[in-house]
Amino acid sequence: MVSFFGTKHVPEAPGQFELACKGLTDLDPLLQHQVRMGICVLLSTVARMNFSRLSKTLKATDGNLGAQLSKLEEARYITCRKQFVNRKPVSWYSLTRSGSRAIERHLSAMELVINSAKAGR
Repeated sequence: MVSFFGTKHVPEAPGQFELACKGLTDLDPLLQHQVRMGICVLLSTVARMNFSRLSKTLKATDGNLGAQLSKLEEARYITCRKQFVNRKPVSWYSLTRSGSRAIERHLSAMELVINSAKAGR
Protein backbone atom coordinates (compact mmCIF):
# COMPACT_ATOMS: atom_id res chain seq x y z
CA MET A 1 0.00 0.00 0.00
CA VAL A 2 1.20 3.48 -0.88
CA SER A 3 0.36 6.52 1.23
CA PHE A 4 -0.62 9.79 -0.44
CA PHE A 5 -1.25 12.81 1.77
CA GLY A 6 -1.76 10.67 4.84
CA THR A 7 -4.29 8.33 3.23
CA LYS A 8 -3.64 4.79 2.15
CA HIS A 9 -3.93 4.15 -1.56
CA VAL A 10 -4.63 0.67 -2.84
CA PRO A 11 -3.55 0.24 -6.47
CA GLU A 12 -6.48 -0.24 -8.83
CA ALA A 13 -7.37 -3.63 -10.22
CA PRO A 14 -5.17 -4.55 -13.19
CA GLY A 15 -6.52 -3.02 -16.37
CA GLN A 16 -9.28 -0.95 -14.75
CA PHE A 17 -7.37 2.29 -15.24
CA GLU A 18 -6.87 1.53 -18.93
CA LEU A 19 -10.54 0.58 -19.34
CA ALA A 20 -11.62 3.79 -17.63
CA CYS A 21 -9.33 5.82 -19.91
CA LYS A 22 -10.71 4.07 -22.99
CA GLY A 23 -14.26 4.74 -21.88
CA LEU A 24 -13.50 8.39 -21.24
CA THR A 25 -11.89 8.89 -24.65
CA ASP A 26 -14.76 7.05 -26.38
CA LEU A 27 -17.41 9.42 -24.97
CA ASP A 28 -19.04 11.49 -27.71
CA PRO A 29 -18.43 15.19 -26.91
CA LEU A 30 -21.71 16.14 -28.60
CA LEU A 31 -23.66 13.80 -26.31
CA GLN A 32 -22.01 14.92 -23.08
CA HIS A 33 -24.54 17.74 -22.79
CA GLN A 34 -27.45 16.60 -20.61
CA VAL A 35 -30.22 17.83 -22.91
CA ARG A 36 -28.62 16.47 -26.11
CA MET A 37 -28.07 13.07 -24.52
CA GLY A 38 -31.64 13.16 -23.19
CA ILE A 39 -33.01 13.92 -26.64
CA CYS A 40 -31.15 10.99 -28.20
CA VAL A 41 -32.06 8.58 -25.40
CA LEU A 42 -35.75 9.52 -25.65
CA LEU A 43 -35.77 9.32 -29.44
CA SER A 44 -34.12 5.89 -29.27
CA THR A 45 -37.25 4.61 -27.50
CA VAL A 46 -39.85 5.90 -29.98
CA ALA A 47 -40.21 6.35 -33.74
CA ARG A 48 -40.64 10.11 -33.36
CA MET A 49 -41.45 12.78 -30.79
CA ASN A 50 -42.66 16.34 -31.14
CA PHE A 51 -40.96 19.46 -29.80
CA SER A 52 -43.58 20.04 -27.11
CA ARG A 53 -43.26 16.53 -25.68
CA LEU A 54 -39.44 16.73 -25.70
CA SER A 55 -39.60 20.08 -23.93
CA LYS A 56 -41.95 18.84 -21.21
CA THR A 57 -40.16 15.52 -20.70
CA LEU A 58 -36.69 17.07 -20.50
CA LYS A 59 -37.91 20.14 -18.58
CA ALA A 60 -35.93 22.29 -21.02
CA THR A 61 -36.79 25.81 -22.09
CA ASP A 62 -37.87 26.21 -25.69
CA GLY A 63 -34.75 28.25 -26.48
CA ASN A 64 -32.34 25.74 -24.97
CA LEU A 65 -34.11 22.77 -26.52
CA GLY A 66 -34.16 24.45 -29.93
CA ALA A 67 -30.43 25.16 -29.74
CA GLN A 68 -29.62 21.57 -28.73
CA LEU A 69 -31.87 20.11 -31.44
CA SER A 70 -30.10 22.28 -34.02
CA LYS A 71 -26.71 20.93 -32.95
CA LEU A 72 -27.95 17.35 -33.23
CA GLU A 73 -29.50 18.05 -36.65
CA GLU A 74 -26.24 19.62 -37.81
CA ALA A 75 -24.39 16.45 -36.77
CA ARG A 76 -27.08 14.40 -38.56
CA TYR A 77 -27.97 12.55 -35.36
CA ILE A 78 -31.64 13.53 -35.72
CA THR A 79 -34.03 14.64 -38.43
CA CYS A 80 -36.93 17.05 -38.21
CA ARG A 81 -40.18 16.86 -40.13
CA LYS A 82 -42.56 19.80 -39.88
CA GLN A 83 -46.28 19.59 -40.48
CA PHE A 84 -49.45 21.41 -39.60
CA VAL A 85 -51.94 19.85 -37.19
CA ASN A 86 -55.21 21.77 -36.80
CA ARG A 87 -53.53 24.70 -38.58
CA LYS A 88 -50.70 24.78 -36.03
CA PRO A 89 -47.08 23.91 -36.86
CA VAL A 90 -45.70 20.76 -35.25
CA SER A 91 -42.06 19.67 -35.46
CA TRP A 92 -41.45 15.93 -35.27
CA TYR A 93 -37.97 14.63 -34.44
CA SER A 94 -36.52 11.20 -35.14
CA LEU A 95 -33.17 9.60 -34.44
CA THR A 96 -31.15 8.77 -37.57
CA ARG A 97 -29.11 5.59 -38.00
CA SER A 98 -25.91 7.50 -37.28
CA GLY A 99 -27.57 9.05 -34.23
CA SER A 100 -28.63 5.62 -33.04
CA ARG A 101 -25.09 4.30 -33.45
CA ALA A 102 -23.67 7.38 -31.71
CA ILE A 103 -25.92 7.05 -28.64
CA GLU A 104 -25.19 3.32 -28.48
CA ARG A 105 -21.41 3.94 -28.55
CA HIS A 106 -21.72 6.77 -26.03
CA LEU A 107 -23.76 4.67 -23.59
CA SER A 108 -21.32 1.75 -23.97
CA ALA A 109 -18.44 4.11 -23.17
CA MET A 110 -20.33 5.43 -20.13
CA GLU A 111 -20.96 1.86 -19.00
CA LEU A 112 -17.24 1.09 -19.31
CA VAL A 113 -16.37 4.15 -17.20
CA ILE A 114 -18.99 3.30 -14.57
CA ASN A 115 -17.96 -0.36 -14.34
CA SER A 116 -14.28 0.61 -14.09
CA ALA A 117 -15.04 3.04 -11.29
CA LYS A 118 -17.11 0.44 -9.42
CA ALA A 119 -14.37 -2.19 -9.80
CA GLY A 120 -11.83 0.23 -8.36
CA ARG A 121 -13.73 0.67 -5.09
